[in-house]
Amino acid sequence: MSKKHTVLIMGASYGSLLATKLLLAGHSAHLICLPAEADLMNAEGCIIRMPIKGREGLVEIGTKTLTGKLSAGGPAGVEPEKFDLVVLAMQEPQYRQPGVRELLDRVAKAKVPVMSIMNMPPLPYLKRIPGLDTTALRPCFADATVWDSFDPKFMTLCSPDPQAFRPPEDKVNVLQVRLPTNFKSARFDSEVHTAILRTLEADIEASRVEVDGRVIEVPVKLKVHDSIFVPLAKWAMLLAGNYRCVQKDGMRSIKDAVHTDLAATRSVYEYVVKLCTSLGADPKDLVPFEKYANAALSLGSPSSAARALAAGAPNIERVDKLVQLIGAAKGMRNEVVDQTVLLVEGWLDANRKKAAAKA
Repeated sequence: MSKKHTVLIMGASYGSLLATKLLLAGHSAHLICLPAEADLMNAEGCIIRMPIKGREGLVEIGTKTLTGKLSAGGPAGVEPEKFDLVVLAMQEPQYRQPGVRELLDRVAKAKVPVMSIMNMPPLPYLKRIPGLDTTALRPCFADATVWDSFDPKFMTLCSPDPQAFRPPEDKVNVLQVRLPTNFKSARFDSEVHTAILRTLEADIEASRVEVDGRVIEVPVKLKVHDSIFVPLAKWAMLLAGNYRCVQKDGMRSIKDAVHTDLAATRSVYEYVVKLCTSLGADPKDLVPFEKYANAALSLGSPSSAARALAAGAPNIERVDKLVQLIGAAKGMRNEVVDQTVLLVEGWLDANRKKAAAKA
């Protein structure tokens, strides 16, 4: 029987999906979140709803019925060294918030293995990519200094491919999965740390849940890869779809961003794939355009980045800018990417001006 691990997850929205999969596999998770979220999750657990192939409607899984234990609380007083693994599941700008920032620094100094499931790869992970000038990429981060205490050997990246959202009509402990794909993680530098991921991978793979008297397999697995480039497959999807939801006067769905002008979408996607292979990725590490375009047909809402901008966010994760700067350093550019970056920056400037006027 494999060792059961205790995992600290910073971020309870998207993080609750991975937490539920860990609990289903018999492991335990502690979520860092806001007080109201923590109270609800400690009382009622998390509830995940997802489509399962061959079944009508959504299957609901509540963590209160699972083998593993779930707890939740704020960042104060948390001792990272008591956990086997830390997962970063907040949006990148949130790590500079008081309390969160200090916990992140304690995580770095405790030398605990850290797996990020952010869209924005943390700076220490980017340092694992040979030949990348990470100093030039610091302006892409809301506050690059929060990552300065980390040793890159203790950081890995997991591509958060499953699409999920909190239904606005439900309580904050409910998460609905729209696209039940897999979490794809790169290995750690250390074999010992990678072994933790492989244990979680195997246990999640073997886990089952009983629904209506039938024992069934649940989608959304953890897949561990030897290549550090596998999680970068998400970059092409983000640039071709998620960030192109942002328009001058409003937001559109990912489906429309991808399929309104498929030729433009393909040009962006192939540009980012070419950029990733120039960094050292094998084309097999990445997702074919046709597979992505087909998956985007089911994504009828704007991306989380677009929704955040529309709601007035003064900061979002800037993978668009990150890809643009990495390309520029290699003498590569794409007109649609440049246009997307300008549109995002236009919204951010306007949002910051509105926030300053209210202050």
